[in-house]
Amino acid sequence: MKNSTTVIVADSQMLCRVGLCQVLKEADGVDIVAEAENTEQLLQKVTHHKSDVVVVDYNQPKYFDESIIAAIREKSPKTEVLVISSDDRKDRIFGVLEQGVNSFLTKQCDAKEIVDAIAATARGEKFYCHKILDLLVKRSFPKKSEGGPNKLTPREIQILKMVAQGKVAKEIAAELSISPHTIYTHRKNILSKLNLTSPMEMVVYAFEQGIIELERD
Repeated sequence: MKNSTTVIVADSQMLCRVGLCQVLKEADGVDIVAEAENTEQLLQKVTHHKSDVVVVDYNQPKYFDESIIAAIREKSPKTEVLVISSDDRKDRIFGVLEQGVNSFLTKQCDAKEIVDAIAATARGEKFYCHKILDLLVKRSFPKKSEGGPNKLTPREIQILKMVAQGKVAKEIAAELSISPHTIYTHRKNILSKLNLTSPMEMVVYAFEQGIIELERD
């Protein structure tokens, strides 16, 4: 039985790689199987290791760019991608998210956020730091919902708030003493009632409606 999440750390800057590796080595259940400093190295190691997660900064000209996301998926379709980048260009960030990247952190995030993001990403969950969520909230999403939170039951509002706080189904289920299956059913109902299409839109909706507020530095 597999006990750890296998990770490849890819960054052209040696100090960033060392720092990320040090953070992950101190975390339980994480196994760093390789490091890479450019696209060629990364794709070779992804092909060989088929790791659970690749941590990469696509915003490093001559070393990594946005095309790396699709290239990783081509070499290892089951490998999830966690972006940790200093990129502040909204169009580039949105472009990467639209490629299906589940998790995106900035390089200002702390060790706990990085470790939590690795765990969530390995499970196929979405994980965004507050700076990225702020961009998503400010983006011009179509107003699909025809009503406010009053369309939801108190339990659904409670679950929506917990999802927006970054909690995954198992955590919510444990806290509320109900089954993960029930949580998934509630999430499906929330999406249907609000005419939303994804968990990411649920998070954005929660911020737009004031169900949860952004934390500021």
